[in-house]
Amino acid sequence: MTTEFTDLNLHPQLVQAVTERGYTTPTPIQEGVIPVMLTGKDILGQAQTGTGKTAAFALPILHNITPGVGHVQALVLAPTRELGLQVADAMEKYGRYRQTSVLAVYGGTAYGPQIGALRRGVDVVVGTPGRLLDLLKSNKLDLSQVQTVVLDEADEMLSMGFIEDIEAILQATPAERQTALFSATLPRQIRQLADNYMNAPESITIERSQLTVAAIEQRAYLVNEQDKLAALTRLFEVEPITSALIFAKTRLGTAELANELTVRGFPAEALNGDLSQQAREQVLNRFRNNQIKVLVATDVAARGLDIDDISHVFNFDLPQDSEIYVHRVGRTGRAGRTGIALTLVTPKEQWRLRKIEQYTKQKLTMAELPTINDIQNLRESELMEKMAVWLNRGRCARERELVTELAEAGHDLIEIAAVALKLARAEEKQRPIARISEVSAEPSRRGKRDRFENGNGRSRQNKKQRSDNGRGSSASNRSHERNMVRLSLSAGKTDGLRVNDVVGTIAFHADIPGSTIGAIHIQDDRTLVDVPQQFAEQVLAKTGNYRVRKKRLSIERA
Repeated sequence: MTTEFTDLNLHPQLVQAVTERGYTTPTPIQEGVIPVMLTGKDILGQAQTGTGKTAAFALPILHNITPGVGHVQALVLAPTRELGLQVADAMEKYGRYRQTSVLAVYGGTAYGPQIGALRRGVDVVVGTPGRLLDLLKSNKLDLSQVQTVVLDEADEMLSMGFIEDIEAILQATPAERQTALFSATLPRQIRQLADNYMNAPESITIERSQLTVAAIEQRAYLVNEQDKLAALTRLFEVEPITSALIFAKTRLGTAELANELTVRGFPAEALNGDLSQQAREQVLNRFRNNQIKVLVATDVAARGLDIDDISHVFNFDLPQDSEIYVHRVGRTGRAGRTGIALTLVTPKEQWRLRKIEQYTKQKLTMAELPTINDIQNLRESELMEKMAVWLNRGRCARERELVTELAEAGHDLIEIAAVALKLARAEEKQRPIARISEVSAEPSRRGKRDRFENGNGRSRQNKKQRSDNGRGSSASNRSHERNMVRLSLSAGKTDGLRVNDVVGTIAFHADIPGSTIGAIHIQDDRTLVDVPQQFAEQVLAKTGNYRVRKKRLSIERA
C-alpha cells in the first residue's frame, strides 16, 4: 500500500504546503524519518543528495515547534551557505501556513541583519558552523531553549574541518534536545560524534540501489588528459543538451573551462568560491531561467543546487570518491525525467572507474567519441534540415529580391546559393574540431594505483613521498609546482598531524577551497604545504588562527 503525506500524522497546514508544491507521496527517507522524528527520538540517517532528506527533517521540526514564541527552537547546521540557503528556503515554504520564521546565517555577509533578526526572535536557525560559532561567542545567538538540532551532510562538514566547531555548538544546546544527523557516508569520526552527542539514535539508511537513478544513461569516454577539452567540445556538438552541469576539480579549473567553452562557441559560466553570494545567486538564476545552458562547477559549489531539469551532467574530471560520483550524476534524471551522465576518463583512471561501477552496481558504457566526419556530417545535416524548413515556409521575400539582383548582375544561381550557405556556416569557425591523440586502453598496473592524488588532481608518487617522515626528507623549502608557494606549518609528525588536518584547518580558517592546496610534506616538527600564489597572503594573514585538536598552529613562508 502506497504511503502518502496525509498518512504521516503531520499538521494539516504542513500537508497543504507540501501538496501545493506538487508532492503527495513521501520518498523512502521521508517515510522512514518523519514518523520517528515526530516522536522526539534521535535519528542517524544515511542518505545522499536528491533523496528528499530536507523535507524528512524539516516537516517534523515544523510540526513540533510553536511558532512565534520568541526564541530559537530548532537549529540546522549545513556545510555551505548554498545548502543552508536551500534548506532555509524549503523550511519557509513548508511552514508558510504555520507562520514559522526561519533565519539563514552564513559567512561572507554582514552580521547586522542576522543579529537584528535574532533580536526580534526566530523559530528556526539554519547556518554554517563558522558563523554560528561567531554569533555564539559574541552572545548574539542563544541556543539554550533549542528542542531539535540537525546536522546536515555531516561528512562534508567533517572534510571541511568543522568537527570542533560543531562540538562547541552542540555543547551550547540543552542536553535533552533531539538530534538528527544526516550523512552520505558514516566514517569513524561521524560515528564517534553520534556516540558522544546522541541518545540511542535510530538508524535509517537508504540503500545504494535507491540512490542510483535507473533513468540516467551513463557513458564514459577514454581520452588522454591533454585532449579532454577537445573531447568535451565534440560531445557538445552531438548531444541534445538543454542544460548541462560540468564538474571540474578546482575553482581555477572551472573558470578556465568556462572561458574555453565560451570562446569555442558554447557559452558557459563558472560557479565557484570566488564569486560573492550575490553573484552566485545571479548565476544560478540565469541558469534556472535558461538564460545560460551550461554551468561549470566544483563539487562544493554545486552543493545545494535544486534544479530538476538538467539534461546532462559531465564529469570533466573524474571524482576521487565513488559516492561523489553518485552525487554528481544524481543532478540529472530528476522528477521522473531521463538524464545523461558523461564521464571523461584517462588511461591512469580506469581502475577508479571500475571502483565506481562496483559501488553503483552498474556498468558504464564505454563509448567512442564522435569523429571529425561525424560532426561535419551532423552540421551539414542540421543545415539542410533548416534549409528545408525555410523553403517550405516560403517567407523569404526580401532575400528573393536580393538573389534576383545578384542574378541580374550576372552571377550564377548555384554560386549565389553556395555563397549564402557559406555565410550561414560562418559561425562554425568558432567551433573548430580539434584533433584527438590516440589513447592506449591498457589499464594501469597495480603499482600505479597506489598514487596519492590531492583535490586539484596533481599526482604524487605515493603517500610516503607526500608525507615525509623527518628531517632527512628530500622536501625542499621551495615548491616545484608552477604558481604555488611553499609555507611551513608549526606542527608535524610528532604532533600526530595528518594530511586531512592540514587541508581542513587551512581551507576553513583562510577561506580557500581545500581542493586548491598542493603538495603536503609532514616532517617531524613541521609541515610544508603548497598553496596557490594568489592565496598565499590570505593564508599567512590567518596565522595563529589555525588549530588541530584544539592546538593552535602558526604558518610562515618556508
